[in-house]
Amino acid sequence: MSTALVYHEDMTATRLLWDDPECEIERPERLCAALSGLQLAGLEDRCLRVSAREASEEELGLVHSPEYVALVQGTQGLTEGELKVLSGKFDAVYFHPETFHCARLAAGAALQLVDAVLTGTARNGLALVRPPGHHSQRAAANGFCVFNNVALAAQHARQRHGLDRILIVDWDIHHGQGIQYTFEDDPGVLYFSWHRYEHGRFWPCLRESDADVVGRGSGSGFTVNLPWNQVGMGNADYVAAFLHVLLPLAFEFDPELVVVSAGFDSAIGDPEGEMLATPECFAHLTRLLQVLAGGRVCAVLEGGYHLDSLAQSVCMTMRALLGDPIPPLSGPMVPCHSALESIQRVRAAQAPHWMSLQSQGVDGQASAGLPCCACDPYSPPEARPSTLPPSSPACEPVAVVPSPLLDKLQPCSPPPIRTAVALTVPDTALLLPPGVLHQVGSVPREETEAWARPRESLAQDEACTVLGKLLHLLDGILDGQVSNGLTLIPGQAVAAALDVVIRRALSHGSQRLLCLALGQLDRPLELADDGRTLWLSIKDQAAAAPSPFHICVPLPGTTGGFLSCLLGLVLPLAYSCRPDLVLLALGPGHGLQEPRAALLAAALQGPAGGRVLALVEEVRPAVGGEAGGQRAGPCAPPPLAQECSPQLATALALALHGAALPSLGPFCRASPEDSRALTHLRGQLEPRWEMLRVSGGPRREPRPLSKAR
Repeated sequence: MSTALVYHEDMTATRLLWDDPECEIERPERLCAALSGLQLAGLEDRCLRVSAREASEEELGLVHSPEYVALVQGTQGLTEGELKVLSGKFDAVYFHPETFHCARLAAGAALQLVDAVLTGTARNGLALVRPPGHHSQRAAANGFCVFNNVALAAQHARQRHGLDRILIVDWDIHHGQGIQYTFEDDPGVLYFSWHRYEHGRFWPCLRESDADVVGRGSGSGFTVNLPWNQVGMGNADYVAAFLHVLLPLAFEFDPELVVVSAGFDSAIGDPEGEMLATPECFAHLTRLLQVLAGGRVCAVLEGGYHLDSLAQSVCMTMRALLGDPIPPLSGPMVPCHSALESIQRVRAAQAPHWMSLQSQGVDGQASAGLPCCACDPYSPPEARPSTLPPSSPACEPVAVVPSPLLDKLQPCSPPPIRTAVALTVPDTALLLPPGVLHQVGSVPREETEAWARPRESLAQDEACTVLGKLLHLLDGILDGQVSNGLTLIPGQAVAAALDVVIRRALSHGSQRLLCLALGQLDRPLELADDGRTLWLSIKDQAAAAPSPFHICVPLPGTTGGFLSCLLGLVLPLAYSCRPDLVLLALGPGHGLQEPRAALLAAALQGPAGGRVLALVEEVRPAVGGEAGGQRAGPCAPPPLAQECSPQLATALALALHGAALPSLGPFCRASPEDSRALTHLRGQLEPRWEMLRVSGGPRREPRPLSKAR
């Protein structure tokens, strides 16, 4: 399936007709810049183009009152003076004779995008629209917004397509209070918004934008507000918010559709946001959302007022939707104190409503241990602290025009091969999607034998043949000809093959590797503890971590435990070390069923720019026997008769290629043992890997190491 792009040139018709410094930034050039960026980057031609239609008055009634719709309709016949008077009755809004037509197109574009995704015409998509929508309320325009496009899309998905659970992610820099008001008592919509807040000083300056406002009635816990109290939030802060707040709740909620209020005034250079997140950050955020809801992600444009930053960010979002490898994140992956403070507050406020946070030891006291925000949240903004302690790392404001950080748009194309597999099983044993290359190439036999000779398990003819294919696949990934790949390794040779791959990658210029080893795979003894290789071992009996570069954690038994391990340890470590390549090795007794393995493979593509190489032990069919390594538990998946590598290889190949991920099954909280082990390990590692931090308390000094990372 393709990625939909919904647009109509008529949405550029409205513009401000009088002087108004507050409203002049919402102009038609915003849409032109976004579309031109997609065209220059060669992305528009790869999309399914859909021409937006007008939403009907009945469809607008899903969110808005008939009286309000009639009021907006009446603007078509007003004079400029009358339009100015009417605009003055609302907050930060201007009307134009074409407003009703444009706003209906914007709403209709969001509805069409949802239809395309939910009918299977497209797998995901982006609607380029204006006016934006997330501030608009049932009977009021607000903040440049006329009709609430995303709220309408969510209601349409429920009414027309029968969905029960919809996740709305609002990464615009302003709080989308219109969406919050629409769904604040509705448990069928989980609304997440981060927004510049500054203790209530930043527009829209609402008490209900703060972290402790979580919805009401049956909707309690389904409104998630993450207020940014300083400007200058960057890539690390945004990713930390997703890993430590949004995604734990989202996996527990298990949405059937993700709708994004995609405002890019939260990107670097925007005069409204004054934040530091670079355009590629939005590709990473999109990629993280694609592991939810079977990949059904609908992004709808909201704000964004620095045209270069807007165009770049839209292109990066589209690259992620298309499944292209995404550039690594720039800048230090260290969340700032103010961001961690906000993350801690929202986790505490939401803990009473979500098992995923309760199992992580969050105590539900929003102000506990917070030196900067330990005041009464109901106190007026002027009574709240506005600065950090002198010793705390602070976020820095950004210049309005960050030209050195925004390169000109260039045509971009993904590697010629997205996913390649090197297997010894017959083709018919795997249900590989179209486009996955079944690799036949190999490095020269002499070179393969030289690598295999010191390792007895690789000296067998079959193992040596597979090693040659594996090294050829590795070279393709390192050379940029292949994005990711998978190899089945016969018998007990996974550890030896992994050792060879590590050494070859480092000798071919890789600066940092992340090795995620599941099962009985020991770290090579000769592997230097110099920070070039981060070895993360997940197995039944985990030992204490000898160093921050050699980490062991028990294999979680429940869905909640697995997700806590992935979101609270694996991905923060991956984003902290920023690897050139991720090696995912499934060895003897790995105990990982297909859905969890697929999620691992998909989630790890982001930190390494898509470069993931999976090595899986090939288990030949056996009579009788039981799979080992899967810990029993009340919510653990049932064991298979055997660890069947063809099915597992198929699931991994599909995940690497961007297919919809299989369901993890019912959510069950982590066991107390798994929670304690993970909490203890995170406490040991936080001083070195700061993406693990979820609180704004004092930083501890890292333990001395042989070499700096």
